[in-house]
Amino acid sequence: MKLLFITGDIALARGQKGPFYYLLQEFSKYWERIDIITPKTEQKVTNIFGNVFVYSSNLPLIFQPWFILKKGIEIYKQQKFDIFGIHSYPPFYNDIGGMWLHKKIKIPYLLEVMHVTGYPKAGNFKEWFYKILTGLFVKKFAKNAKAIRVINQTQVSEFLIKSGVNKKKIKYIPAFYIDFETFKPSLDYARDKQKKYDIVFSGRLVKNKGIDLLLEATKIIKNTNALPTGRQANIKLAITGSGPLENKIKNYIKNNHLENNIEFIGWVKGTEELAKIYNQSKLMVMLSFNEGGPRVTLEAMACKVPIITSRVGIMLDIIQNNENGVFVDWKVEDIVNKIMLLLNNNDLRNRIAENGYKTVQQFERKKAIENYARTYQTLLHTS
Repeated sequence: MKLLFITGDIALARGQKGPFYYLLQEFSKYWERIDIITPKTEQKVTNIFGNVFVYSSNLPLIFQPWFILKKGIEIYKQQKFDIFGIHSYPPFYNDIGGMWLHKKIKIPYLLEVMHVTGYPKAGNFKEWFYKILTGLFVKKFAKNAKAIRVINQTQVSEFLIKSGVNKKKIKYIPAFYIDFETFKPSLDYARDKQKKYDIVFSGRLVKNKGIDLLLEATKIIKNTNALPTGRQANIKLAITGSGPLENKIKNYIKNNHLENNIEFIGWVKGTEELAKIYNQSKLMVMLSFNEGGPRVTLEAMACKVPIITSRVGIMLDIIQNNENGVFVDWKVEDIVNKIMLLLNNNDLRNRIAENGYKTVQQFERKKAIENYARTYQTLLHTS
């Protein structure tokens, strides 16, 4: 069987080994061939894993729907793919191009809605506007889809149903493929005294990750006597990731004299190094405003690192507050209190770590990816 993906993930075309790359590494085993259409990028990787072929546009993003239509027809004439998937999100160039392609070749497709931009909370006006657009147009894009894939069971499904999407079409197919050979507890950092960091943050450095709130909370903790044994000046936050807020974050660290309290690690090239940083940390804090996951919290849980998380995405489905994770509001005072709750209570922290580790076993990489592939293939034979 053959598959086409329409995606906005240009990291793959650039040769970067991100989440989509690692998914395809296993996912490609279930298909004779996978073709992937991406937006324009200067670096162009055209083939990976032998049977995965990548086609990057040579046009500006505004023309992407036309490129998807033209290239999709061309690939279909040559390869006769059986089904295609559309990664759906604003400004909907994938959805529009995919809708045109379906109308032309009549091949079934899945609409994949990983999360709703701006929901439940928008990081800026653009995200708020995208949330409104999604509510207005997602029903149209989903109308002719064989199914609509969601990667959490509560938040996105509720939004789609309220927006008029047929509930029967919505299928929960997790997108969290945890490699337990990589993300696992390390005996080298099993005890608190061996931990290098009190807190770890991992993610793209954009406003909707709540990084500003975490920086402010770290500053407050550093300037109080909240930590035990007079350690208030030694609070240590590790930040991994890259993005447009990088310079702003570095300036904040300098201007607030937090050089000894915040280590800016930046982009981490390999998953092994990322797992090591998780294991070196007493807890992870993730304050996303809108997410399908977050995947990084699941990775941390697999390393027996307790998490503090906002109420987004898959977290709403799996976290039982103070049992396998701690929920937090988007308020600095609450963030400070929850961080201190865990840092001051070893027993609670250890219990959450153990329970969180058990929770994420359901996301074992190979089984989850096989389920994803089999669901696509099964849909071809359903009415």
